[in-house]
Amino acid sequence: MRSVASSNVAKNVGGGIYGYLKRKSRSPTFRYLKRDKRAWVGLGIVLAVITVAIFADFIAPHDPEVQRLEDKLLPPGGKYPLGTDDLGRCIFSRIIYASRIALTIGILLVTVEAVIGVPYGLIAGYRGGKVDGVMMRIVDAVIAFPGLVLAVAFVGFFGPGIYNLVIALSITGWAGYARLTRGQTLAVKEEVYIEAARAIGEKDRSIILRYVLPNIVSPLIVLATMTLPAAILLSSAMSFLGLGIMPPTPDWGAMLREHSRFLAEMPWMSIFPGIAIIVTVLGFNFLGDALRDAFDPRLRG
Repeated sequence: MRSVASSNVAKNVGGGIYGYLKRKSRSPTFRYLKRDKRAWVGLGIVLAVITVAIFADFIAPHDPEVQRLEDKLLPPGGKYPLGTDDLGRCIFSRIIYASRIALTIGILLVTVEAVIGVPYGLIAGYRGGKVDGVMMRIVDAVIAFPGLVLAVAFVGFFGPGIYNLVIALSITGWAGYARLTRGQTLAVKEEVYIEAARAIGEKDRSIILRYVLPNIVSPLIVLATMTLPAAILLSSAMSFLGLGIMPPTPDWGAMLREHSRFLAEMPWMSIFPGIAIIVTVLGFNFLGDALRDAFDPRLRG
């Protein structure tokens, strides 16, 4: 009897999951994404970069930090697919390991910005009135400051490193999440089901967490997908300026800075890290654009 009951439960659970996925597959959003080539290209690039970052230890042919001076400045080919730098380090291996740094900084930055900006925007939008006015004036003041200049000043004072870089870039980045969350909250809180929840005596905190937040997740996911490549670009720019990830840790921006002096004679040393940045950013941008259009009926073709 117990085995029969267990099989029935499993069947019901499986049917529920299958039914949920089947309903989702019929939604206009999902149908649009299936037809959008940008979504597939972007998703393929993003999954490839994530896979490379996770399995870098197995993909990279050499240790990215080991110096082999007898093999320095070799052109692409042989046991070094993309050549070596002036210290004999494998450029291919360093690019692969640098993908870990890029994704780590991007994910950490997006997470910090969302953790600060989303609750801030929820409170401002749900409370409204004077509270909203004061909180949004603070957001306007933060956005008015040039983010990159503040980041350079912060890292210049506290020193380079992953965590200092994330904090520096999130000083102004969270304001975008706050503004989007506040705007979405203002629209959602006027819905009938919010009024019904208030009528039955549900507390504000419960309304925000159970009804408001789940209904504004989609645009926040789109924003995160589109701000992550910007975070990768900014972190690479900071490293290029010598204010990000420091050697010998492999980083795309730092590699561009280190190899720039060989650009005329050995351009491949700078071209390959640059291609890695371009492809990664394009992949996230394609995916973010496709998600934005899919979630917004007005933008669907």
